[in-house]
Amino acid sequence: MMRARNVTGRGARGAVVVVALIAGGLPLAAGAQALRGKVGAPPPAVAAPAVAPVAPAAVAPVVQSPAPPRPMSESVAAVVNDEIISSYDLAQRMRLLIATSGVQPTQETLPQFQQEALVSLVDERLQLQELRRVQRDQKITIIATDDEILEELGGMARQNNLKPEGFLAALKSQGIGPETLYQQIRAQMSWQRWIRGRYGSRLRIGEDQIKATQARLLAAASKPQYQISEVFLDAGRTGGMDAAMKGATQLVAQMQQGAPFASVARQFSTSATAAAGGDAGWISQGEMPAQVDAVLDQLRPGQLSQPIQVKDGVYILYLRDKRSGSGQTLVSLKQAAIALPATATPGQVEEARVKLEAVRLSIKGCADMEATASKTAGVVAGDLGEAEIGDLSPEFKDAATRLEVGQLSAPIRTKVGLHVLAVCGKRAAGGAQVDHDQIENRLTGQQLSMISRRYMRDLRNSATIETR
Repeated sequence: MMRARNVTGRGARGAVVVVALIAGGLPLAAGAQALRGKVGAPPPAVAAPAVAPVAPAAVAPVVQSPAPPRPMSESVAAVVNDEIISSYDLAQRMRLLIATSGVQPTQETLPQFQQEALVSLVDERLQLQELRRVQRDQKITIIATDDEILEELGGMARQNNLKPEGFLAALKSQGIGPETLYQQIRAQMSWQRWIRGRYGSRLRIGEDQIKATQARLLAAASKPQYQISEVFLDAGRTGGMDAAMKGATQLVAQMQQGAPFASVARQFSTSATAAAGGDAGWISQGEMPAQVDAVLDQLRPGQLSQPIQVKDGVYILYLRDKRSGSGQTLVSLKQAAIALPATATPGQVEEARVKLEAVRLSIKGCADMEATASKTAGVVAGDLGEAEIGDLSPEFKDAATRLEVGQLSAPIRTKVGLHVLAVCGKRAAGGAQVDHDQIENRLTGQQLSMISRRYMRDLRNSATIETR
């Protein structure tokens, strides 16, 4: 197989697309303003909405939707394994990028739109070709149906406070045919389904990984923490480091003029956070490359960084908030206990210890501690709430420091009885709870994203791709 050629816009084709867009007088108000946030405001976190099914009558059927008149001068922009991407397809995707990113089209930014549009179309063609092959070989259905696309469209419309037909009308007013959006949705939904379905069940995030991450986050809590949104431009995908730096500089200029960070991230970033509008949440020093840490230390909340070059690409950061590190650790505790006076005999203490040890072995975790302990006469259980480890009694302090989240202590003797402690949570004072399930989901998402990038790299390398 031929190795994929560099996918860039060239010669007369690029001029034709630029002229077509400018001649079309591409209006931006309808779509871009619907997605635009306040200048300087923190980009909103984008969560996947709970999408209700859209009635078929609400939107024209996906397959049968009428396409805008195709230009007589339509030519071939690229060929992907004998499948054609036309100049019309490229111009339509460019219009969609402009409408949904909020970046103004200028002579400086149009080449970047063209590059991103062409790379996206090539990737989507490769994805759908691969999925059709898998469907044929394995006799399964992976590619999203028309009904699923309409359902997803309904969610997108509601995010913009529109009905589906109003959302499509907004795009149509900018010269964007509905099939352009349908094709993008179909490829994205289908590919994500395939990657998660094929690899998600095979991934094993071990408890050691989760505990190591919890320990790292807890240790990092004493350092300054930053709530950021990010755009990452992969130099390998954009045609080299110089192209990535140039593209990032243009995006920064556009965001300084009001283009919403979240919209730009969704359309241009290759980071796993792109689907969430670039929202990376709270991070600590050391989690990002050293070049990024150095810039974060100088930014103030509400500021946008200049392009930051790292080993394999370029970052743009938006610092939403910042907080000082804390040396204090808060711990959430529960206990099962047997009351014993300080004057209890060694025999009484040992009898109570045996009983409490049997209860401890039957407790599965924080969730069932009270219910399990209450079944044994003389044992009481309760929630001790959250406290700083430094404020605990010496007997409890040692156990709370050593134990990890979800672990139970051996019986601890105090002046008032015997106690089994359960550590139900730990976090830095002023920081967010270190949650087991959130860490597991985050690690799973990172691994799936890495698998998807490698899969796409292999598809590109084995494909025959020509640009004209």
